[in-house]
Amino acid sequence: MQDPLWKMPAAAQAEAVRNAHVSAVELIESHLERIAEVNPRVNAVTQLLAERARAAAAQTDRRRAAGEELGPLAGVPFTVKESTAVEGVPTTFGTERFRDLVAPNDAPPVARLRAAGAIPIGHSNIPTLILAGMHTRSELFGDTVNPWDSSRTPGGSSGGDAVAVATGMAALGLGNDSGGSVRVPAQFCGVAALKPSTGRFPADHRILGADDPGPASQNLVTDGPLARSVGDLRLAYEVLAGTDPRDPRAVPVPAYGEPLAGPVKVAVVADPGGHGVHPTVRGAVATAAEALRDAGYDVREVRDVPRMDEALEAYGRITVTEFAPNWPVVRTLLGKGGDRYIEMAMEQTPPASADEFMKLMGTWMNIRRSWAEFLDEYPLLLGPSFTEPPVEPGLESRDRAGRDRVTSGMRLCTVTSFVGVPGVAVPTGVVDGLPSGVQVVGRAFREDLCLAAAQAIEDRLGVFTPVDPRMGAGSGSQP
Repeated sequence: MQDPLWKMPAAAQAEAVRNAHVSAVELIESHLERIAEVNPRVNAVTQLLAERARAAAAQTDRRRAAGEELGPLAGVPFTVKESTAVEGVPTTFGTERFRDLVAPNDAPPVARLRAAGAIPIGHSNIPTLILAGMHTRSELFGDTVNPWDSSRTPGGSSGGDAVAVATGMAALGLGNDSGGSVRVPAQFCGVAALKPSTGRFPADHRILGADDPGPASQNLVTDGPLARSVGDLRLAYEVLAGTDPRDPRAVPVPAYGEPLAGPVKVAVVADPGGHGVHPTVRGAVATAAEALRDAGYDVREVRDVPRMDEALEAYGRITVTEFAPNWPVVRTLLGKGGDRYIEMAMEQTPPASADEFMKLMGTWMNIRRSWAEFLDEYPLLLGPSFTEPPVEPGLESRDRAGRDRVTSGMRLCTVTSFVGVPGVAVPTGVVDGLPSGVQVVGRAFREDLCLAAAQAIEDRLGVFTPVDPRMGAGSGSQP
């Protein structure tokens, strides 16, 4: 019996549409049926764009019938994070106050995916304003459920996209990441994700009006795709990379760099900063390291990554300082209890003075230099996206101990976002009913090296989604 279309990889879906083996309308209908079946159980897709998607698919089929060449993502459905603009649809940020904030234009990454033939099928859930914590729970749409185990968080803040992709409701997800927001939910949901170099993908993260955010928001937040396989992630990467006049940060660096001489050296750090790592996660890193050795990489365990604690402290001071002036207004938008995560951060980390902030800007550059030197010696770094298996929903907002545990768990994501280098999250298996995974970090603008290494890991360990969601501990299963 032939598998339903929604189970196919994105690349295979697009090829089938281009070659007229299936129509784009059929492909979209297959995903809409899957959403109707699964979303009531996981609550990942928030604003379903069914009629818009059907109309776009029909247009794709007309173009193919007319002999037009279709793009590399022809007909492929994707979800878009509630914080990213889709023309004509509210960009709610998961808050009641923005329920009717209709976007006048597509955000640059949405426009690039559309130009390649992909079709937005729905918005996806986030923590309220992306600020209420790591767990994907919004004031407007409620909790998103991890399809592997309903007692565990799917992660965030791109948790809706991770769940939609993991369960087959969409072939691709478009999230963003400023410290783990695509990589952590990828690890927790068993999918792949790419956090690109700062400046690799064009974006526009203005929320209201023409004013841009401050330097931390400009330099830390990067849009990034999620997919069930590294091959699909690579396809999205090739589409999203490039320049756009709306984003002067995006630079015209080739998507693929020069091959490196000899076996590529990989530094392995299972416990970045030495703050502890769960045995399951340590095992995932060891499994991925062995896969890379088998693929011919020069894999070496090293003592640690550069300046972990210093980078975490600078990240915290810079972001809190930028955020503090707006906090009295922003906290009113977060709903009941939604302010606890940020409030605890601000109690723990006071804003910097003007002189201190200037010094922190220099520290930021100095830490980036240290990482560039480290990655000059080791072009790739293998480590965890999160140093524990998926934790319970809302742990980070429960109390100071829970918040500290979660921020420590995602520390390698935080620091690699701070220094602006790319990272690819890739699954390594299923342990005790929950997915496990790692991330491969690389030199700035060498996403190609990260993707190649992640592909080598996937080739040896497999793909673990789509899954059928089931309620209860350790109950996720592959259909």
